[in-house]
Amino acid sequence: MKHHIVLIIHLLAATIWVGGHLLLAFRYLPATIKHKDISILNDFRSKFGKIGMPALFILVLTGILLAYDYNVPVSKWFSFSSPIERTISTKLLLLFASLALAIHSQKFVFPKLTAEKMTLAIIEIITVTLIGITMLILGSFIRLGGI
Repeated sequence: MKHHIVLIIHLLAATIWVGGHLLLAFRYLPATIKHKDISILNDFRSKFGKIGMPALFILVLTGILLAYDYNVPVSKWFSFSSPIERTISTKLLLLFASLALAIHSQKFVFPKLTAEKMTLAIIEIITVTLIGITMLILGSFIRLGGI
């Protein structure tokens, strides 16, 4: 029962995280580009960050708990020795890539963001969204035994 509750919390957090990025990519990013108004993007980011970052924290925490439930402790991470372990390690690599992009965006992209210089922000937003979708799909393979 504990596993199922942790899984539900993980899925709810994933809904917030991935759903927020889909909303950003398909609603707010096009509006920002169309109107050449970065305040649209910045407004969304400031509002989403209040629920998105806690959701990401919950995802990481529950993901670690679920990995242990599947007998994949830290010592087995990145060994790629079983289908479940491959899935978990791939999700971890994608998480690290997403975190690296988030840090890069916060430190280098958004502080210099202008309506004329949005290309890198667009690429990073789409990339993080695709990473989130990929992680969601990989998670669905856990039920089938992994990849």
